[in-house]
Amino acid sequence: MDDKNVKYVLWFEELRKDDTSLVGGKCANLGELTSIGIPVPPGFAVTAEAYKIFLKRTGLMKKIESLLKEKSSKNPGFYKNVSEEIRRLIEEAEMPRDIEEAIRKAYRELCKRVGVENVSVAVRSSATAEDLPGASFAGQQETYLNIAGEDEVVKKVKKCWGSLFTPRAIFYREQKGFEHSKVLISVGVQKMVNAKAAGVMFTLNPTTGDESKIIIEGNWGLGETVVSGSVTPDRFVVDKETMKILERRIADKKIKHIRDERTGKTISVEIPKELRRKPCLTDEEVIKLAEYGKMIEEHYGIPQDIEWAIDGELQFPKNIFIVQARPETIWSVKTETEKARAPIGVQGAVVVRGLPASPGVYAGKAKVVLNVEEAASVIRKGDILVTKMTNPDWVPYMRVAGAIVTDEGGVTCHAAIVSRELGIPCIVGAGNATSVLRSGVEYTVDANSGVVYEGIVESVLKLNNDVKTQLTTYEAAPITGTKIFMNLGVPDKIEEYKNLPFDGIGLMRVEFIIASYIGEHPNYLIKVGREQEFVDKMAEGIAKVARAIYPRPVVVRFSDLKTNEYAKLKGGEEFEPEEDNPMLGWRGVSRYVSPQFVEAFRLEDRAIRKVREE
Repeated sequence: MDDKNVKYVLWFEELRKDDTSLVGGKCANLGELTSIGIPVPPGFAVTAEAYKIFLKRTGLMKKIESLLKEKSSKNPGFYKNVSEEIRRLIEEAEMPRDIEEAIRKAYRELCKRVGVENVSVAVRSSATAEDLPGASFAGQQETYLNIAGEDEVVKKVKKCWGSLFTPRAIFYREQKGFEHSKVLISVGVQKMVNAKAAGVMFTLNPTTGDESKIIIEGNWGLGETVVSGSVTPDRFVVDKETMKILERRIADKKIKHIRDERTGKTISVEIPKELRRKPCLTDEEVIKLAEYGKMIEEHYGIPQDIEWAIDGELQFPKNIFIVQARPETIWSVKTETEKARAPIGVQGAVVVRGLPASPGVYAGKAKVVLNVEEAASVIRKGDILVTKMTNPDWVPYMRVAGAIVTDEGGVTCHAAIVSRELGIPCIVGAGNATSVLRSGVEYTVDANSGVVYEGIVESVLKLNNDVKTQLTTYEAAPITGTKIFMNLGVPDKIEEYKNLPFDGIGLMRVEFIIASYIGEHPNYLIKVGREQEFVDKMAEGIAKVARAIYPRPVVVRFSDLKTNEYAKLKGGEEFEPEEDNPMLGWRGVSRYVSPQFVEAFRLEDRAIRKVREE
């Protein structure tokens, strides 16, 4: 059996990206990454040929086709029933002896190569139509972690074969127009990384399509918590050109998945308090991951969705491993017009906020559900699906929802990817959505900005339609060696300027906000107990600009009014001295640090914090 096409097992180093028909997208890409020097844990693929021979010798394919034809329906409940029956047939069927022996022999060889007896491996499904541009198949089949011993590996290979017929996989193939009989499955068997931390990386911003950024999300332990959406992960934004970290968002990470030393199984444990708010990656690890991401994207010539892990037993940089790479499936197939649609936001009765995971605006009735069984009984077409966390099991119910809001999850979790692909507005990581939002109550979900408003907010819906239909075009600007930033003083003007070819706001003055939006001296507001008004109005003005040009940056300059200008504000005369030359007087930093003004300056600090956090 020297022919690659008829082998039951192929090692990663034998594979290239063009071998998708033999071993699926996941394994083919692991082989390709290995060939270009990306650090990939060693392993092998049980080929699609092995699965095809298994179906042929057991006669299962005809039974499966009959069941699918008989029970296929648009009602999500039918998928669960037919899935259970097909998976039982596959798992109970006897594996042909020659296929089983090939798997056992390869596992023994892997143990020998890494020098570990009964080495722990990940047994990962790799469908032959998987990881193609335009179809992510994210989480549609199963992965089993920390599997040790020949018997367990063989058993999990069969379970992976059966997972080609999970409810979500059957549903997804029908939605995408893939014939069930044409989608085969390979299984990757790969040495486990003893993951100190793990997660997902996109070589563009998956929410906005900004290709100048690399987005990395991670958590302590195994990466399953990130891709499943069971935690809100740490988030790092890296500039693809300079390789500098632009943003760090460190989450309160409550749980992690680890290998139980006693049983060898994957378990969920609480993260110690001292680590919950600690970054799961060092800056040098973030940069090295970004470098690998850029290298992979340049090799494939298309933005990538990448899974990574940091080995806790190795030293940097040998502790970094790439465990999967696939094409990004949303922005890579959008038109330039669609990519130009900017996030929006308006003032309204905000109920909850979260991370914008899939853009769009929708208004309708909420349905708060905590498990799939509950979703099956209450979710109807057009409902806003509100749940604690999203994972691929929810896809049939996500498909009929008008919008989705979750307590947990990050913008790189599998369900967020699928919701973007299905074109459904989605907000994740909202924290308390299931306790604040109420079933049967109408809300407006602005998933461009990550905000849920109470009631039907027509202005939000109208503005979203205006953004879609009234795009302004400008003649292409010349490429310059330096970035072009714009100064801005009046927040309302950003709507006129936002489509100009600039790289961000280099100087946003807050004096206009103080003089026109607020109109009262900050010390006067403190004196009368209304200081929160100052904070809210300043934050509102800054946020209006930041929302309009996101993800371009906004640099805010703190106040620099002169004494005569402050005196003109309501209540200002009491707090401002007369100066011969206010231009050279008590202003800027000298004012900030003065005892009589320091509390007023703290209001500006609070306003900036409010914009960042909310």
